[in-house]
Amino acid sequence: MSDNTLSYDVIIVGSGAAGLGLALSLPDHLEIAILSKSSMSEGSTNYAQGGISAVLDDEDSLDSHQVDTIKAGVGLCHNDIVDLVVSHGKASIDWLMANNVQFSTSKDTHSKNKLHLTKEGGHSFRRVVHANDSTGRAIQTALNDLVVSKPNIKIFEHHNVIDLVTSDDKLSGQSAIAGCYVLDTKKDVIFSMKAPCVTLATGGASKVYLYTSNPDVSTGDGIAMAWRAGCRVANMEFMQFHPTCLFHPEAKSFLISEAVRGEGGLLILPDGTRFMPNFDKRAELAPRDIVARAIDHEMKRLGIPSVFLDISHRTAKFTKSHFPMLHERCLSFGFDMTKDPLPVVPAAHYTCGGVITDKNGSTDIAGLYAIGEVAFTGLHGANRMASNSILECLVFAKQASIDIPKFLKNSARSPNIKAWDNSKVIDSDEAIVVSHNWAELRQFMWDYVGIVRTTKRLQRAKHRITLLKREIEDYYGNFHVTSDFLELRNLVTAAELIIDSALLRKESRGLHYTLDFPDLDDKNFKKDTVLKP
Repeated sequence: MSDNTLSYDVIIVGSGAAGLGLALSLPDHLEIAILSKSSMSEGSTNYAQGGISAVLDDEDSLDSHQVDTIKAGVGLCHNDIVDLVVSHGKASIDWLMANNVQFSTSKDTHSKNKLHLTKEGGHSFRRVVHANDSTGRAIQTALNDLVVSKPNIKIFEHHNVIDLVTSDDKLSGQSAIAGCYVLDTKKDVIFSMKAPCVTLATGGASKVYLYTSNPDVSTGDGIAMAWRAGCRVANMEFMQFHPTCLFHPEAKSFLISEAVRGEGGLLILPDGTRFMPNFDKRAELAPRDIVARAIDHEMKRLGIPSVFLDISHRTAKFTKSHFPMLHERCLSFGFDMTKDPLPVVPAAHYTCGGVITDKNGSTDIAGLYAIGEVAFTGLHGANRMASNSILECLVFAKQASIDIPKFLKNSARSPNIKAWDNSKVIDSDEAIVVSHNWAELRQFMWDYVGIVRTTKRLQRAKHRITLLKREIEDYYGNFHVTSDFLELRNLVTAAELIIDSALLRKESRGLHYTLDFPDLDDKNFKKDTVLKP
């Protein structure tokens, strides 16, 4: 163990709704470290516009929420997990409100002081609680304020985890977590952190694609690290593409919330013709995989760079009051959504697969937990229903917060970690290798492993991944690591998991659509795609 090793009871990697929710739910006597790759707020939670699904209306029911979730998941949802998550919807909203999150309330005089509920794709009722169109920001801000005030919680911003460290548990024979190696990106210093419990709350891997609604930090870090440490992953072929991201060269695929369609927004072609009724009876409110494929089909059929989302038929007052942030941001790019249709394209949005966990967030490695988008819980199946993601973060943060103290009580381990050895590496003068490989990876993943796939395209992508892996292994063994390189390394691992999973599923289901096997095959593939290291 090196002299600069830091020691904690619990290390939480990630500072979004899942990570902060866990930190705030754990007992105050535990010493907790939160590691954030960038600033605390620079994660997917902060950019989530839509909301959180929960059954709060008298006309709605838990059964209906369950049925909608399972239907969106196309036969692969784990019913016990769906029941667990859905049944904790109201409690999760109550917990957020008790922790200073301010949600939008209804203007209807018949429902005075009640929360305003909106409707999104796949839902049978209005059950999405929101804070205007900046729900994630409201949650992130409130939880940030609470976490920084807790004396037992130490926050490490701009700290990128390189890899997890494990040891063999002599009592169980199971691999056990010992801690992790960390790069302080501000000081360019690597050190070790040890803890008998580490929780991954690192989000998804959507930056593996050229176009994504996700922030730059969504590089599949937790999935890749857990895989390298020996954890199984599941259902990585199911990458969700959000149907409507603003098409503008400077917008970085800025997300146009699902709630716009929930409040009457229509998808149209350049000549003003609606097309969604031709693809699904639910039209604009069909699940995201159907809407994204329909848009992709029309763009390719007509050779157009985008389709359009039109809510100009609603009053300007309605649109500005329901979508104040969206309206303002669109204006900054030259679009007035109260008057004109918005150009939109699909973009990678959500990772439905991930590190396999149980109902408490436990992984295959003793003491290692995974919660939020990084985890595969069985909730989403082959397609995530809108606004079930933050709910999943909160429910499994709570589940893990109950299980972790029990684990620590029964664990007598005081893990040791070897010092990081960089004595045989040198500074690289070839940063261009990282930037070039990053660009190449995201381009061929978009072209070959995107919304519509074929076996030949997947095999081409697999070939390119093999070459990239060799270059990365050579680089890793010879040069000082940088944050950009670590992200590239993790993205390549995540990309390979996506490709391998997609090659195994010889059918089309949910978010995985292949021209070679366009039909559903319940006989052979109504099961999760599980990969073992």
